[in-house]
Amino acid sequence: MTFPPDQDIDRVEDELYVDEISPAVESKDIKHNYILTGMYKSWFLSYASYVILERAVPHITDGLKPVQRRILYTMSRMDDRLIKVANIVGYTMQLHPHGDASIGDALVQIGQKDLLIDCQGNWGNILTGDGAAAARYIEARLLPFAKKVLFSHKITEYKPSYDGANMEPVHLPVKFPLLLAQGAEGIAVGLSSKILPHNVKELLEAAVAYLQGETFELYPDFSTGGLIDVSRYNDGERGGAIKVRANIIKKDNRTLVIDEIPFSRTTSSLIESILKANEKGKIKIKKIDDKTAEKANIEIQLAPGSSPDKTIDALYAFTDCEISISPNCCVIRDDKPEFLSVSDVLKDNCERTMDYLRRELEIQLQEVQERHLSVSLEQLFIKMRIYKDPEFEQAKDLTMALGHIRSRLQDVLDTLIREVNDEDLKMLLEIRMARILRFNEEKSAQLIKSLEAEIKKINTHLKNIRKYTIRWYQDLLDEYGHLYPRRSRIQSFDSIEAVKVVEMNEKLYVNKQEGFIGTSLRKDEFVCNVSSIDDVIVFLKDGTYTIVKVAEKSFVGKDIIHVARFVRNDNRTIYNVIYKDGKSGINYIKRFNVTSVNRDKTYDLTMGNTGSRVLYFSANPNGEAETVKVVLKPKAKQKQLVFEKDFSEILIKGRGSKGNILTKGEIYKVSLKQKGTSTLGGRMVWFDSVINRINYDERGEFLGEFLGEDRILVILQNGECYTTSFAETNHYERDILIIEKYDPDKVWTLIYHDKEGKEWYIKRFTIEENRRENMLMSPNNELLVLSDEMFPQFEVLLRSEKGNESVVTLDADEFVGTRSIKVRGKRVSNHAVIEVKEIDPKPVPVTESEDNDEATNTESIDGVSLEEDIEETFKLIEEVTGQQRLNFNAQEPEE
Repeated sequence: MTFPPDQDIDRVEDELYVDEISPAVESKDIKHNYILTGMYKSWFLSYASYVILERAVPHITDGLKPVQRRILYTMSRMDDRLIKVANIVGYTMQLHPHGDASIGDALVQIGQKDLLIDCQGNWGNILTGDGAAAARYIEARLLPFAKKVLFSHKITEYKPSYDGANMEPVHLPVKFPLLLAQGAEGIAVGLSSKILPHNVKELLEAAVAYLQGETFELYPDFSTGGLIDVSRYNDGERGGAIKVRANIIKKDNRTLVIDEIPFSRTTSSLIESILKANEKGKIKIKKIDDKTAEKANIEIQLAPGSSPDKTIDALYAFTDCEISISPNCCVIRDDKPEFLSVSDVLKDNCERTMDYLRRELEIQLQEVQERHLSVSLEQLFIKMRIYKDPEFEQAKDLTMALGHIRSRLQDVLDTLIREVNDEDLKMLLEIRMARILRFNEEKSAQLIKSLEAEIKKINTHLKNIRKYTIRWYQDLLDEYGHLYPRRSRIQSFDSIEAVKVVEMNEKLYVNKQEGFIGTSLRKDEFVCNVSSIDDVIVFLKDGTYTIVKVAEKSFVGKDIIHVARFVRNDNRTIYNVIYKDGKSGINYIKRFNVTSVNRDKTYDLTMGNTGSRVLYFSANPNGEAETVKVVLKPKAKQKQLVFEKDFSEILIKGRGSKGNILTKGEIYKVSLKQKGTSTLGGRMVWFDSVINRINYDERGEFLGEFLGEDRILVILQNGECYTTSFAETNHYERDILIIEKYDPDKVWTLIYHDKEGKEWYIKRFTIEENRRENMLMSPNNELLVLSDEMFPQFEVLLRSEKGNESVVTLDADEFVGTRSIKVRGKRVSNHAVIEVKEIDPKPVPVTESEDNDEATNTESIDGVSLEEDIEETFKLIEEVTGQQRLNFNAQEPEE
């Protein structure tokens, strides 16, 4: 840095307003430091203000940054033809002081939004992230929409350019919410702005609604498409957020296709995130291909054995297939930054548009009035033949000529539209003789009449400026609205739990004696497959348990009795326990679940007393309750040594409860007597049509209670049908006709139109499990009626070849038999079917029920005979007491 000369130090100090430097400070370097500090204080604020106001944050007035405004203004002054971008950049440099690179980049960005500029050539690809060709190879021109809404030179305020050689607009009079249509993003000094793009058609509809005093809602729309969840959009204000997802479809059971990508991502960045997730083992893919051209097309080949539904959720959970965007609607208004909402920006633009239209009307009114005045004066001048008056012909100078004209028109001047001045009269002197000779009084009167009608019309518009503005937006909507359909689909997203969809790519082992668990203990006992983000629950013999993260090897405590993958909020896994309290010696029985605990913290299923130990433990994934046999150690006056206990008699309580007293006697052994069934019943399943997913939280349509092997039947509107499990991770199409609990014995009745053969068929069939079929035989055929009644009846309107119509009642059960779903069916009639309506079904015939033979009582439990059970019990007693039992069946010795 070059310091100022000594003689200039005082001047610089005065300019910078630095604190007064002490006279005792004589060092030149120290004095320069004071000056630098003052420079920083004074100039940094100017720099920050410049970046905020002129570079990064858009103005609410026209929604443009300076470089964008200069580009569009330059293009408006050029010919209405395709022009090389290099030429546009060159002309724009007359107004923009920052070089051609920034102009070219900004022009390409505007063109890629496909709103204002007609692009010719390679302008890059927003899907792949490929850049545009060089400026000398591509061409551009303004679209008619841009010309209509951006420019109005008569009401535009201009200022000198940076070098004073040209004039440029301060702001463009934009009569459309351009800022919301294009979106904007910028980072300034301590400030940022992020306004998401919105749909043009919806913006125009919202503008009309606002001007009509109606409510409206605006949500983002992205050119890359995708799915968006706007539940937390918060009208675009800072603090809000939206979730954006790629659209993933199942091509088949081994192939997924991404045909729409999230906003601000490219196919390259998306593929990179998928490959990273695959490397970390969170998803399993075999191959990925980018076939993107005009539309996104990323094909993902799944690894053998991978679930496509689970992989879709994993892609949303671990890759950029789902991202969160936080809007921040910061704009420049009245030369300062403000944080507004999207609705505020739209309302501001509507008011500005109303003002712009008013000013245009006022200018138009003035121009028409001037035209009316000049035509009226010309008509009077020629009609009254003032040009032939001797005084006019003999006038010695201009003043005498104008004075004569004014005196002749004195009687009619008050009837004119405004006061006539000398400049108006001078125009009469410029009328050529040829024009006077061609003058037609009738045509002149018609012109004056039409001008008066136009003046009246403009005045009406000015008095009803709001209605006029509404019509302006409505005309834009009618002319251009159909060109901008919504590309991003709005829907609610279900929350995806990463632990449920992550790939189980690790194997967990346990060494129960030494107390170690981990994925590296390959020589020890295998537990289950886990992922790197899973938790593991470990129970010990002393009744303590803990939750730890999956690791290669970790010590959890000796005498391990149970290890499993832990799923939070799982209230169906029930632990059945019998334990001995170390203080009282009483044996307790309890049933509990563990839904949520802190990691690496030790908990106790007993009362926590020293010496407590677990005598029996079982983990039941669906709340099963078994029966156990308890053998006590013999004790004086103790009558019962063996008894059974059914866990279904014990209520499921919290993990902190001490349980019920089982026995105060000392237990010798507890063994499983009989496996039990679930005491929780089946899963209650609901279908949420908003997100097209099933759930267990009572959201949506109730499908029923599902046990382990039960399935869900799905019938689509195109006639396809298939069954699925009732897992939460299942994905379903949006065109669902019927979704219900699958009943393999249910008979379906279908009437459909075979469009190729031009016939109408009826058939009855059952739907097979685990097979995807089309009941219409072809997706081109039309489904008329589908019924699940046992004996359905239909009213069919027929039309003969002669045009005669008749109605017949069709009893489906008698008309056609139940066959395979692949059968075409039976033709309804030789006549054309006009309409089919299902009526009340035929009553189900009542038959006498046959008497059922009473089941033979088998003296067995769970396949074990009573004799075998008694024999086992006596053996336990002999083992405990050490005494042999008496043989009651032995024969007495002969005397």
